[in-house]
Amino acid sequence: MTSRSPAIAAIAATLSGVLAAGGAAFAADSAADEASNKLAYEILKQLVETNTADSVGNVTTAAEEMAQRFRDAGFPAADVVVIGPENPKKQNLVVRLHGTGQYKPVLLMGHLDVVEARREDWSTDPFKLVEADGYYYGRGTSDMKDGDAIMVATLLRMKQEGYRPDRDIILALTADEEGGCCNGPDWLVQNHRELIDAEFAIDTDGWSVTSEKGVPKEFRLGATQKVYADYQLEVTNRGGHSSEPRPDNAINQLAHALLNIANYHFPFELNNVTRAYYERVAAGSPPGRAADIRGILKTPPDPGAVERMSSHAPDNAIMRTNCVSTRISGGHANNALPQRAEAVVNCRILPGHSPEEVRQRLISVIADAGVTVRYIAFDGTVGDKAPDRGGVAPPPLNPQVLEPLDAQVAATWPGIAVIPYMDAGASDAIYTSAAGIPTYGISGIAIDADDVRAHGRDERVGVQSFYTGNLFFYRYMKALTAR
Repeated sequence: MTSRSPAIAAIAATLSGVLAAGGAAFAADSAADEASNKLAYEILKQLVETNTADSVGNVTTAAEEMAQRFRDAGFPAADVVVIGPENPKKQNLVVRLHGTGQYKPVLLMGHLDVVEARREDWSTDPFKLVEADGYYYGRGTSDMKDGDAIMVATLLRMKQEGYRPDRDIILALTADEEGGCCNGPDWLVQNHRELIDAEFAIDTDGWSVTSEKGVPKEFRLGATQKVYADYQLEVTNRGGHSSEPRPDNAINQLAHALLNIANYHFPFELNNVTRAYYERVAAGSPPGRAADIRGILKTPPDPGAVERMSSHAPDNAIMRTNCVSTRISGGHANNALPQRAEAVVNCRILPGHSPEEVRQRLISVIADAGVTVRYIAFDGTVGDKAPDRGGVAPPPLNPQVLEPLDAQVAATWPGIAVIPYMDAGASDAIYTSAAGIPTYGISGIAIDADDVRAHGRDERVGVQSFYTGNLFFYRYMKALTAR
């Protein structure tokens, strides 16, 4: 990876030309566009270089930095609120741009926290924004400080323009989406619903434009998502001296349980969103894949098609519940048989199925009474029972959201369709959706399907993708809120 400094002159030159995300032509057609892109870059840099990981980072620092930008831009103090639980590192920012009040508000959502990143694992410092080879590298560049920066830049531009939308636009930048004690949207819903109450919400977590070798293929409208759940597997036994090994030592016993889980496949299942997704993508797929898609859409589905589609990880992730071991520990001495071993199994559960249902399924799959399976709550507490509630039903496809989206996607990426999609991951939409605020996943970022680095080493976002996403989101928000 060849590194170079992102000189302002070079940025300006890029912005004044045609900005492409995945091959899409989207020009910065005015000085205001160029200024907005420059501002978005400065905000992205500030956010990436503010460590907000749970271990040593501080979300409040980032929230205060963004709050100061809004205050400096002339937002009244009453409309820029930094608020949260007693934990001083977990405060959230809520900003309101007042509109005419003709319609109920729209809520824009983004999380400020990021997953951990070790300097020794990365090619660059993960908490420095580095431009190289047409990408911005740094922790959070794709999950999701790029989206945070774009939303902040959009509201600041609207304020500077004196724009008055037909509804209030609320921005919530929050803590602990990636895990931790104090999830921001959950806390706001429970304690200050009035700050974020809205007719619907737009969650920019992630990316919407999926591309292949830079060519955009589809725009995914997040319409539902899987349920996130962690489980603790634990084995304890009497241990012993390592000179007298026994196959039933705790680590061996745990390893057998994890292999059983790895070899188990939850049942194939499509819901109304995933079925609609495959119905729409079949026409543009290569012949072999199109035939397999038609096969899984049959009633009953073609087993061979299901098997072939399941071998492709992204498809497998949206066709069934998935569980995978992510952490393991055990033993207490090099010369002793382990008397305790633990593992964490992470599951992404299809809507309609509960974490407790999956916990019981894991117990059945493991088939070993010596392995306990307990649920790990979002705050880290471990219990003998998981929640019984399944995922929230997908919201209706609101024309107020979809019609301007169709128009702006067509203008930005001609020829690609907006397709309802079920996110195989999980986001803060689970809290707002459960609270009765229909939440849609919409972002203007384009990422190649084989270059997704969120949560991973050398996380990055394309430079051109970022700027195109910034201009797209501004135009979409204007279309959404200007009747």
